[in-house]
Amino acid sequence: MTSPPPRSVRFFSDCFVKPPQLPPHSDHPLHLPPWDLAMLSVHYIQKGLLFPLPPRCLDPGFDRPAFIHSFLGKLKRSLSRALFHFYPLAGRLATLKRAEPPLYNVLVDCANSPGARFIHAALDMTVGDILSPTYVPVVVQSFFDHDRAINHDGHDLSLLSVQVTELADGIFIGLSMNHAIGDGTSFWLFFNSWWFPENHPGPLSLPYTDDPSSFLARYEAPELRERVFHFSADAIAGLKAEANRQCSATNISSLQSLTALVWRCITRARHFPPSQVTGCRMAANNRARLDPPLPPEYFGNSITPLGTAATVGELLSGGLGWAARLLHAAVAEHSNAKLREWNEEWIKRPQIYHLDKTFDQYSVMMGSSPRFNKYGNDFGLGKAVALRSGYANKFDGKVSAYPGHEGGGSIDLEICLPPATMAILEADTEFMAAVTVA
Repeated sequence: MTSPPPRSVRFFSDCFVKPPQLPPHSDHPLHLPPWDLAMLSVHYIQKGLLFPLPPRCLDPGFDRPAFIHSFLGKLKRSLSRALFHFYPLAGRLATLKRAEPPLYNVLVDCANSPGARFIHAALDMTVGDILSPTYVPVVVQSFFDHDRAINHDGHDLSLLSVQVTELADGIFIGLSMNHAIGDGTSFWLFFNSWWFPENHPGPLSLPYTDDPSSFLARYEAPELRERVFHFSADAIAGLKAEANRQCSATNISSLQSLTALVWRCITRARHFPPSQVTGCRMAANNRARLDPPLPPEYFGNSITPLGTAATVGELLSGGLGWAARLLHAAVAEHSNAKLREWNEEWIKRPQIYHLDKTFDQYSVMMGSSPRFNKYGNDFGLGKAVALRSGYANKFDGKVSAYPGHEGGGSIDLEICLPPATMAILEADTEFMAAVTVA
């Protein structure tokens, strides 16, 4: 008996949304600092929330088309109002080029753009069909626009795209935001505002030719299993206490302890030889680390990867506390002086992040943050039941940290690994002892 063909998303409408008016000076080009320009060759940020429909929408005789029409209208109007305050997201990238003296300056043109994209789609699946499988269904990647687009594509593609996908009993609201315009902090600041930089020597010229292929690379992920593991607040507290006990400390954080566990267990599942060097990187928010600090509301990229490394033999024999102490030291050393040095070096020798070169198969990368307020916007539908992400920026060893749905210090980790490695991780007793299985 053959299995039924996979269900696919149906697209109903597609339009662009602009702010009701542009604020003063928005017709001036917005020049990007190093943290933004370094992102030109990586994917858009793709995150979204899954909501069950209100019970009345499932009653016989309920006028669902009218409800959806009204809901989409409200979303578009509130998106327009939000874009007044976040008007660069309604723009497009542009490049100023000059042969003599050489100039290749990528900037945001806020005035000459049709706006942010808004898509209405539907899929014949239920909320349960999305949440019940062990692994995140591949069809979830279809809930996001700009599939596989890199940020430099923002010259032609919208810098922000919203896709509202109807399910049989729910709605998924997925945002794709150009990562050269903002980081995760900026993304969720915008997400939760919807409904309802450092000084540098002038515009930065990239040392490239007229052909952007000289500095861009399009990354295709290998076959990956993607699974969300839940860690209760009690389980994380236990990891933190054990990590501090093992290294006779009191300053190892909850996230450092959990990251140490993940680094160790994924490394063990990969079966590398003891002499192989393995790394663990974390995306660090630099706003508060700078002196003077950037305000929390700073919109743009202010993240850099920090990390540490050890041989496989050292990592697996050293214990949870040993690994957590390495991570803690890397965080403690991520100072204002280091960040300013990075900024100055980048201006002298610009480098664009490439996923296949920045991250490797021997390492683990911890991205996103459980500190982001990801369930704060209910769009009038009540609290979302889950958060999921698209294809973007996933590779062997990518881990994304989200706040647990129940809050209270719980954390969900979205882990991406090849199928064989994922199966070994799922059988790892140390790892699964910390996981809370529903």
